Amino acid sequence: MKSRPKSPKPARKPRKSARKLPPKPSPAAASPQAPALIDLRNVRVMRGDKPVLDDFSLRIDPQEHIAILGPNGCGKSTLIKTLTRELYPVPRENSSISILGRDRWNVFELRNLLGIVSNDLMALLTSETTGMDVVLSGFFSSTQIFDHHHVTPQQRSLATQSLQRLGAAHLASRPVDELSSGEAKRILIARALVHQPRALILDEPTNSLDVSAQHGLRQTMRSLAQSGIGIVLVTHHVADIIPEIERVVLMRSGKILADGPKRKILQPAALSRLFQTRVNLSRRDGYFHLW
Repeated sequence: MKSRPKSPKPARKPRKSARKLPPKPSPAAASPQAPALIDLRNVRVMRGDKPVLDDFSLRIDPQEHIAILGPNGCGKSTLIKTLTRELYPVPRENSSISILGRDRWNVFELRNLLGIVSNDLMALLTSETTGMDVVLSGFFSSTQIFDHHHVTPQQRSLATQSLQRLGAAHLASRPVDELSSGEAKRILIARALVHQPRALILDEPTNSLDVSAQHGLRQTMRSLAQSGIGIVLVTHHVADIIPEIERVVLMRSGKILADGPKRKILQPAALSRLFQTRVNLSRRDGYFHLW
């Protein structure tokens, strides 16, 4: 008996190929590196006929917490005035300065992005000015409110929020001459915060403060650092370097002696060279102490 020939199986329809999705971009490709907060390259700044900053290069990234440590007279104040455009570098080849990727700024616009707290500002405060007026003066790049200034409700609201953020709302109506040095420093920090700047530049913040005020100010710096705002601390006090700061720059005679992680840089030998005297160093609760 002949077997019946098998009928051919119907041809299978070809499967539709799965749609290929483009590869996801890597984080680096999706978000190109943001410009540096501050980028100084081979900068020379003169005071009279003397170079105070000489071949000075420093890059600080956005939201970075950094301390610039050096003795009095090493050029720290000149560095701050260079960043705030009160002083300008000598024009020369291979030298540049940029802030947030730009080399040209309207000074008043720049002050909205970099909050400055300096002892120069402290000296300009007048006795009849109230704490609220000092904070409001940050909108006008002054240290008090004058008759020609027009304060808007929004500005007053932002000033109130800034004072509250620092636990200093009770100082709003107090005249400056009734404030302690620590309270006045809080008012100046509130003034710097009204624009919600990218970073705070703190110039010798604990000068003239007693032990209690120093402790309170350092706690304030910690809170600000933890909130995400960049901290650029300029000081000659090692104890000012709060635990949140992880990078330290050692500065002497207008030059950078060392720059790196805090644990590596804060060593007795390096600090002895920096301050030109033999020192000892201890660490407790995240703070370093020098004697």
